[in-house]
Parts: sequence; structure tokens; C-alpha cells
Amino acid sequence: MSQAAFRSIEDAEVSGRRVLVRVDLNVPMREGVVTDTTRIDRVLPTIRSLAARGAKVILLAHFGRPKGTRMPEMSLAPVADAVAGMLEGGTVHFADDCIGPAAEAAVRALGPGEVLLLENLRFHPGEEANDAAFVGELAKLGELYVNEAFSASHRAHASTDGLARSLPAYAGALMAAEIAALSAALEHPERPVAAVVGGAKVSTKISLLENLARKFDCLIIGGGMANTFLHAQGIDVGNSLCEADLANTARAILKAADTSGCEILLPLDAMVAKEFKAGAQSAVCALDSIPPDGMILDVGPQSVKALTAKLASLKTLLWNGPLGAFEIEPFGEGTFALAREAARATKAGTLITVAGGGDTVAALNAAGVTDDFTYVSTAGGAFLEWLEGKELPGVAALKV
Repeated sequence: MSQAAFRSIEDAEVSGRRVLVRVDLNVPMREGVVTDTTRIDRVLPTIRSLAARGAKVILLAHFGRPKGTRMPEMSLAPVADAVAGMLEGGTVHFADDCIGPAAEAAVRALGPGEVLLLENLRFHPGEEANDAAFVGELAKLGELYVNEAFSASHRAHASTDGLARSLPAYAGALMAAEIAALSAALEHPERPVAAVVGGAKVSTKISLLENLARKFDCLIIGGGMANTFLHAQGIDVGNSLCEADLANTARAILKAADTSGCEILLPLDAMVAKEFKAGAQSAVCALDSIPPDGMILDVGPQSVKALTAKLASLKTLLWNGPLGAFEIEPFGEGTFALAREAARATKAGTLITVAGGGDTVAALNAAGVTDDFTYVSTAGGAFLEWLEGKELPGVAALKV
């Protein structure tokens, strides 16, 4: 999708106007304190820009899954404090509801250049139902709408779809960057292009694999899902995680990839342990010698060597999912080694790297290479659905 398909908030006249900005502030929190500010960091530039241009900035967000009821432990009040602390001395006002008298009074009191965060949208069932009356209550609080929450745009909710169809709608800087990066990697990549697709189960990524196998030159399949592909080829994976009932699906994906000229790279060897715990005794095993009680928990050194060598021939790499159980030592070494080589090539200017998904971001953070990739998306489900070739409702609603 080209950026001409939607209006940028940078082109709008916002001075003195009430601007509703849908952001993703669904951040990790412990005992009322935000423990990871990545998602806040990503939306700060748009908040600062709008405030500097004299807009009355009204932030809309969800937190957790309260299922349409008010739950104090899912209040956004602590997040308002965190955002304020990151705005370098700025104040973030907070309203204890997102519609009704409390929200309306807070909006009326807001001056140009000031920022207001409304309470959790999902305290109201109308948010996830995309209820017209709820959309109307939200819409009357603002004059313009900005979607800065790509990660929430795979759902047709009131704040992502309904509002965009009720007010003049714009894409924020983060939204534009997400779309540009994913479009470049998926629709018009510099070739050769490959994707690392990992994770636990094939069943969660069938559509993704089918779509990428038609479009990409190479798929690198890792994680627990690789075991299913190995099993489908007649390899005994022992006690490893494996969806044996999806063997036919795996074979169909392999056949479709072969037909379209997409190379499939599977592990050549494995790190195997009998226990799934940190520090478990492990050994490198050839694929034809996995013990019956052994679990494949990471790719082995031969696999790492082959995959890092493959990177040298690529121009674009898309990454979604780890190669192994990276969160448990020592089963992250395959993922970390490939990530570091991808980061090195990116810094050298020979490779474009786009990554996304919760586990992927965590793995790249653990490898210490997140900042070295071309683009890393914080989106989970939205990132995955985009890669599957689906149209995201919150993005579609912004089209002009």
C-alpha cells in the first residue's frame, strides 16, 4: 500500500483543534509501574508534534481484556503517569472514563498543546462491538482522528474502524512507518527475499506460510513448527513438540513452495534435551539420531552455519518467530546467532531487515540487535495478519 492511499496528520491543520489519537498503550506493568516503555516510546513523536503544533491531544487506548466491564487493575491511570514522565516535564491529564460527563469535562478543560489520556476503551462493550452509539460518543469529543495504533488495527473496533469513518481520518507517523516497512518487505522487496518463520505451531501460521511461499524466494522455518515439517518428511523427532496431524498440510506447503520456486530451509541438526528447563543437559544431534525421549529445543551449529551463509545471498529478510526456545538457556543460541548476523549485514548496508511479533521482538532484544534492524514492529496479531495478506480494518478505514 502506498502512502498516497491515506492522509498524513503532518498535512493537517491542527492548531486549537481537538485531535483524537488512537495509540497502543497496552504495556507490561507490575504493581502499577510500567516495566517496558517500548510502545510509549513509539508514539511519543506524534504526541510531541501535535502538541507543539497547538493541537488539543486526546489519547485513546485499551489495556488488557476487561470484557466491557470496569476493572480497577486495568485502569490506564498509571500509564498516564508514565507518558507524562517521558514527555520531559510535560503534563498528561487523565479522565476516569472515555465517554460521558467525565470525558467531556476533561476535553473542555484541555488547552492548545495539552495532552489528555482517556480511560480504558474496553471498559465499555461498545468498543469491541464497534457499536454505533459508542462511536458517536467518542466522535463528539474530537474534530480530527489519527490512528497511531497499527498493532490494534486488525480488529474492527469502535476506536480503530468506527471513528475513522466518522471524523476526518489520518495516519500517524508510526502507522505510516509500519505500513511503509511492511509493504516494502512484502509487496515490493529487493530480491532475493527470504523470511524466517518460527514459533511453536504450524497451525497458527498456515496462512502466513502459504502466502509467503507464493511471494518469497526462500522460507527459513524454525521453532517447534519445523518439527512438524521434519516429521512430514519421515524424520523421527522423538518427544519434540510436533503437530503430527498437520503432516499433510506441511507437505502441501512444501509442494506449493516448490511449484512457485520458493526454497524451504529446515534445520540440518538440532540441540536436544530430555527436559524443558533452564540449564538442562543438552547435546547436538543429527536429525537421524534424535533419541525417543529427546526434545528438539533449538537448531544446531550446522544449521546456524548454513543459515548465516544464506543471509549473504539475500537483499531482504522478514522475520517472524524464533528458531528455538530462546527464553531458556542455552536454547536461544541459534536464534541469537542468526539475528546477530542479520544485524551485521544490515549495518553493512547489504540487507534490509524487517521483524515483528511479540516473541520476535523479545528474541531480538535478548540478542541485543533490535536497534540494528531496518525496522522492528511492536505489533503482534496485526503484523501476522498483514503477512497473511489480509486487509486490516483499521488500515482500510484510513484509505482516501
